[in-house]
Amino acid sequence: MKKHSVVIVEDHTLLSQAIEGMVNQFKDFEVLYLCKNGQFLIDQFSAIKDNIPDIVLMDINMPIMSGIETTQWLSLNHPQVKVLALSIEDEEYTILKMLRAGAIGYLLKDTEKTILEQALLDIVKFGYYHSTKVTSVLTKYGKTDIIEPQQLKKNELIFLKMACTELTYKEIADKMCLSPKTIDGYRDALFDKLNVKNRVSLVVYAIKNKIYTL
Repeated sequence: MKKHSVVIVEDHTLLSQAIEGMVNQFKDFEVLYLCKNGQFLIDQFSAIKDNIPDIVLMDINMPIMSGIETTQWLSLNHPQVKVLALSIEDEEYTILKMLRAGAIGYLLKDTEKTILEQALLDIVKFGYYHSTKVTSVLTKYGKTDIIEPQQLKKNELIFLKMACTELTYKEIADKMCLSPKTIDGYRDALFDKLNVKNRVSLVVYAIKNKIYTL
């Protein structure tokens, strides 16, 4: 039976190697390689197509490119790759930022080995892993994809698709035959409805909900 591939993104070498040894003991999983930061991961993805794993175990605080920035990049460029955050941080705001960046689960680094294995199995089976802590955060703050695409207005969907391209807001206004002020209104309405603050998050939402495909 083919094992599911995992990549570990962690800037502490000894910890990274320890996690690698643990994951390789799980019968259904194998580690492809280790990355010391997000930029290293992007370089690996660009070098060889076979380097793209099923799951990425992602640290958050790293030099050069953080886990949040890297998760956003993965959501945009490789949405099929599942990101499980593995961090020492248990602040609700940090957990929420990772989930909104595209992570499908969040574990603390002092998690027991059996829980890590179960989390990986749940990701394979269900597409996500929600610990008690994550469930609590989502219940308290909500999540970016709580609004279904069918709940958006027709022009909001048109604007959202165009926002996923390289067009400026003014160029989108011209193509939709609307004023820049109206386009700003659509943007602000989507920011509010989806509980996001920037264009990148709009694109992540659009890709995750199959409104826009790369």
